[in-house]
Amino acid sequence: MTSVAPEPAQNPSPAPPIWTAPPKARSGGLAFAIIGIVVAAFVGLLVVAYLAVGLGVPTLLIGSVLALVPLALVLLAVRWVDRWEPEPRWALWFAFLWGAAVSVAIALVVDLGVQLALAFAEPGGAPDEALQAVVQAPFVEELAKGLGVLLIFAFSRSHFDGPVDGLVYAATVAAGFAFTENVLYFGAALAEGGAETLGATFVVRGLFSPFAHVLFTACTGLAIGIGARRGGGAGVVGWFLLGLLGAVLLHALWNGSLTFADDAIGLYFTVQVPIFIAAIVLTVLLRRQEVRVTRHRLAEYGAAGWFSLAEVEMLATPGGRRQAKAWAKAQTPARTRVMKQLITDATHLAFTRQRIATGLASERTFADEQALLDAVVVDRRILLS
Repeated sequence: MTSVAPEPAQNPSPAPPIWTAPPKARSGGLAFAIIGIVVAAFVGLLVVAYLAVGLGVPTLLIGSVLALVPLALVLLAVRWVDRWEPEPRWALWFAFLWGAAVSVAIALVVDLGVQLALAFAEPGGAPDEALQAVVQAPFVEELAKGLGVLLIFAFSRSHFDGPVDGLVYAATVAAGFAFTENVLYFGAALAEGGAETLGATFVVRGLFSPFAHVLFTACTGLAIGIGARRGGGAGVVGWFLLGLLGAVLLHALWNGSLTFADDAIGLYFTVQVPIFIAAIVLTVLLRRQEVRVTRHRLAEYGAAGWFSLAEVEMLATPGGRRQAKAWAKAQTPARTRVMKQLITDATHLAFTRQRIATGLASERTFADEQALLDAVVVDRRILLS
């Protein structure tokens, strides 16, 4: 099948294509997300009840308020990464709830199982905390978080274009997990050591390492994104396992440095900070690649008559988008909304074209392309009316 991109000489609206069956709406995965959000929210209530019983309601509330600080830092960073090609809200909500509820529940159940197994095997024995920190926690937690990212890919393939999407979903899952884990750590610190211990724990977890879990799970998300860009299918499972291995090793290195290092502060600045800086550099490079793909693919539509050269610059460059939003804001609120929608539709169109041009398209991809072309025509018509 060939791409639908006719050249509309004078009339910018192409003749409607003939389909053997009407294409499905571009909301693939929405039913999965609704079910997933409901299930994850229910699991979240169970986790909250568990924490309330273990910590007490007042301690739980204090821990939750403090945990909002690192959560806000992470979500602001995720929003910056996701600004160019925003992911659907429902997918992000599922990702967050999976991390905050389901992943935490899996980790708690496995930990309880290990403790029960140890109690039966060696009555009165205590688990090896170092082994738990360096082996059990990295493997179980990264597997639990990574499964959430893999589920999003499986049920929302049309919204999973490459490494940046994988990074966004992985970071959102990790943000949810870190939030609940911080609530637990902050609450336990307050209950066991008072305000002084709580303050030290908050500095270490909330200020020094708010992005730790994001860095770990990003390995899995990036790997799934690479698999998605290479064609998806069963091969993504191999990429998932490769990314999971990187996530587990990085998590184990991080926990091990805190567990065994004599100079934890020195190791933090010589090992963990460079890893964080490298992650920032990689993210910036991936963002720039997204801009290049958008500009190149929209230029192809421009050559076919769908956009003028000025519109390509407006839709495919950061400066052009800022000017377009400023112009729309000076008009009416309705035009502002439509301009944002036009930018979103055009960006999705560019990445849909990327899948077609690189030979990764399915029949659904061509249906998406036609639907997005129609949406762009409507957006432009409203803006110019």
